[in-house]
Amino acid sequence: MNELEKRSFYSFLGLYLVSSFLFILLAAFWYYTSQKFSIETNEHYRLEHIADRIGTAVIMAHMHGTPLQLPHIPTDTAVALIGMDGNLHSGSMPVKVIPSDPLYSEESGYMVLVSDAPKEHLGIRYVVVESDALFGMLAQLRQVVFFMSLAILVLVFAVAWTLSKLFMRPIHQRFVQTERFVNDITHELNTPITALSLTSEQAMKQGGCSPKMLRNLSASTRQLYDIYRALTYLNFHRKSEPPAPIDLAAALQKIADYYRPLCETKRIDLVVKAEAFLFAITDAEAQLLFGNLIGNAIKYSPPHSRVSVMLKEGCLEVKDKGIGIAPEQQERIFDAFTRATEQGGGFGVGLSVVKRICDNYGITVTLESAEGKGTLFRLSFSSPSV
Repeated sequence: MNELEKRSFYSFLGLYLVSSFLFILLAAFWYYTSQKFSIETNEHYRLEHIADRIGTAVIMAHMHGTPLQLPHIPTDTAVALIGMDGNLHSGSMPVKVIPSDPLYSEESGYMVLVSDAPKEHLGIRYVVVESDALFGMLAQLRQVVFFMSLAILVLVFAVAWTLSKLFMRPIHQRFVQTERFVNDITHELNTPITALSLTSEQAMKQGGCSPKMLRNLSASTRQLYDIYRALTYLNFHRKSEPPAPIDLAAALQKIADYYRPLCETKRIDLVVKAEAFLFAITDAEAQLLFGNLIGNAIKYSPPHSRVSVMLKEGCLEVKDKGIGIAPEQQERIFDAFTRATEQGGGFGVGLSVVKRICDNYGITVTLESAEGKGTLFRLSFSSPSV
């Protein structure tokens, strides 16, 4: 990734993690608060239950005149009985409490419950129940919440990293395409510009142009114009005129004549056979459509080969004996900035222009190709437009 991609990646990742972290903190706080309230309520009820059982035991012993037998007391709980005089009657209190009324409070790390459940039977006024179990449970709850939050945060980080990668993938691909496009078009422009510069310098030295110089100038100028037309249509396409029925054969011959100087330079035989066929399309788009197909055929054909163009009964075939297109590339060949090969130059927009025009006018485009044997593009137009 370049610096801009890295900044975008870490900005997205940071924003995702910060927002997720705040959400996790909020969820953890809500969970801890609700669980803490539940634990505190349960502990209160537990201590009340113990006090009520002891109170019941005191009352029953008084009523039946039997010795007081306290119920089972949990090991984490201390119980004390307070007499009518306010002094300790029996039991033990980790935290010294002199009760004057029933209460439930925290004292020195213990939850203390003072209950008047004995109702002054056997001279006992209060039952004091003390336990530190609540704080152990809350500490355990905090530990659980911490490790749960940490695990969720790790999971969120993994998800955020994956999503950031997925988010950046198309952007990275676009960056690669753009960089490649700039490099390709720079290389593509360099060839005709260099040819124009050298030819013009040679003409100035000789004081005139030979037929070969004129052909070179014409071919280089046409290459520059082709690049300009393709880029203009692909990126700034605006229909300046409505489509009207034109003779495709005439448009095809015009494009063939346009490319003949380039064919002569590359020593390629361009053979065109065309029957008259009317179809509603703008002349500029017809020139682009035919020009890109014929131009590509010439570009990827070796010297002393043939490019055949035939228009018959509304079907156009452009066939070459060039390098061909690999099977895995054929499905993507009409995508913008996609090139079937590094040979022959180009910057991957010609066939995307062809596909766009065909889609706009309902023209079916197919191809047949084999590596090293050449390529055949076939365009099927609708019924003749009148």
